[in-house]
Order: sequence, then C-alpha cells, then structure tokens
Amino acid sequence: MYQVESKGGALVCMLLSLFFLGTWPAIMNLLERRGRLPQHTYLDYTITNLLAAVIIAFTFGQIGTHDPNFLSQLSQIHDNLPSVLFAMAGGVVLSIGNLSSQYVWAFVGLSVAGVITSSIIVVIGTILNYFLDDKINKAKILFPGVGCFFVAVCLGFIVHSSNIADNQAKLKDFASEVSSKDVENGSDPSNKIKAGTAIFLLELEKRRSIKASGKSTFIGLAITFFAGISFSLFSPLFNLATNDQYHTLRTEVPHLSVYTTFFYFSVSCFVIGIILNIIFLYHPMLNLPKSSLKAYLEDWNGRGLALLAGLLCGFGNGLQFMAGQAAGYAAADVVQCSVSYKNNCRC
Repeated sequence: MYQVESKGGALVCMLLSLFFLGTWPAIMNLLERRGRLPQHTYLDYTITNLLAAVIIAFTFGQIGTHDPNFLSQLSQIHDNLPSVLFAMAGGVVLSIGNLSSQYVWAFVGLSVAGVITSSIIVVIGTILNYFLDDKINKAKILFPGVGCFFVAVCLGFIVHSSNIADNQAKLKDFASEVSSKDVENGSDPSNKIKAGTAIFLLELEKRRSIKASGKSTFIGLAITFFAGISFSLFSPLFNLATNDQYHTLRTEVPHLSVYTTFFYFSVSCFVIGIILNIIFLYHPMLNLPKSSLKAYLEDWNGRGLALLAGLLCGFGNGLQFMAGQAAGYAAADVVQCSVSYKNNCRC
C-alpha cells in the first residue's frame, strides 16, 4: 500500500481534500433549492461516495511496498474485527450527520450551518483526536484555535436567530401575490430578483423541496447541533480503527491500514444511507412529499450533480484520512474545518 510519511505529503493531501470537501455541500444545497427531493439526491450521492472509497482502496491500498495491502486485510476480518467495528461505527455517524445536514441547510442556511457544524467538529472531534494521537500536536497552537471555534458556535446560533427575525420582518407586510420570475436563472438579468429581498425569499420557498418557512427556530438549531455532534465523532472513531489505542487487537495482528479502514467506513455509511433514505421515500420527514423507488429511478433532474457530490465527498474524506495518518487527525480536523468554514461562508 502507499503510505503518506512526510508532512509535505500530508499537506498536499489536505489541500486537495479542502477543495473536495468545500464543494460538495454547495452542490447538494443547490439541488434542494431547485426542488429535488433530498432522498433522491442522497441516494445518488451515497452510491458514488462508496465508489470513491473502492477506487482509493484498489489503487493506493494496493500499490507501494508497505504491508499489509488492502486485499490481504480483507481476508483477515476475523482478526481485525474490533477495528472493523470502530470503522463501521464512524461510517454510521458520518451518514447520519450528512443526512441531517440536508435538512439543516434548508432551515439554517449553508453559511450558518457550515460555521456551527464545523466549529462543533473542532471543539469535540479535535480534542478527542488530540488525546488519541498521544498529543503529537502542540497544544499551545491547537487549543487557541479550538477556543476560537467554540466562540464561532455561540455566534452561529446568534446569527441564525437574527436571520430569522430579519426574514420575518421582511415578509410581515409583503403582499401575498408575488412575481413568477425565476430565482436562480432569471431570463432577463436586468430584472433578476435581488437576493435577500422578501420576493426572493417567497420565490425560493415555493421552489425548494424542504419548506422551512414558519417552522420553529428551535427545530433548525436542534438539527444543526445533532449534525455537528455526529460529524465530530467519525474522525476519532476512524482514528481508533487505524491506531488501536485501546489495544483490542492481538499483538501479532497488524493495525488496519487507512485504506481498509476507509473501505469498511464507507460501506457502513452506504448501508445506513440507503436504508434510511428508502424509508424516507415512503415516510418522509418534515412534511416532505412522499416518493417511491420508481419515482427515484425516473428522476434524472440533477442526478449528475448528486453523483458528482458523492465522488467529491468520498475522495475528500479519503485524502483527509491519508493526511491524518501522517500529520495527526487533530491537526487534519482543524485545517479541514477552517477552510470548510471559509468556503461555506461564501455560499
């Protein structure tokens, strides 16, 4: 298998990962704003997310001189079972976090949701990884950054409450009859509806698949916090799977490689995502319209973008874990969330 051993190689992996992980949420959010059901989008995303893990495992996991390689470890699952279970638990919480995020973006907005969830990841996930990594990162550099992200969590909640109040004020006296112009792609650029205005908010609410208008502020914040907690746990669980800090494996059994761990991690993420979203097709959350497997298979509107989002997320996560093995998962978490924070604030 190929192993990232230098800090420079870890930095390259992080930089590539930053682009991928900063792009896929905007694509998913765009599809929801255009009216595609999140169940349909997430089912497409889940397929290519697993495909990315398979590609990484059969390439980076098989090349190079380091042992063990990916295929040899697949046949040793009975020896590595505790680590496999940690990896699969990480995939479960990531899948739940990603699923929650689709609803968070509708209720809170991508910018605010990105700030809050990324900050929770840093506050909880980075602290856990710092101790799991045996404190290889400098605390005096790491923890002031964690403190800043904690402040960002508090400010994010305040900003969301302020946005809700501002939108309600704009809509309070607005006439019920609105323009039928296209919010996303107005035919006449000079007449395009200005973002943030009352008519923009009304047109967007009519078009998007998740109707968040009039819903309680608490619902959006509760889902946001739940998503952040879920995201904060997947990296420490991955860390446990690859490094076996609790010594659950026998002495002669080699630790799971990053690629084998990522494969099991992605398989569990795929299974949970498929099961939950098929359930949500027939029993949707938050008053979304019901759908079916037939309707999903026939829905090609935006499918290409959803598949692209899955690939971007899969490759982004894989590169992040490769970097974490060399530079420490705590440092990788902080760097990834810092840039994801900036990217989301621009959306």
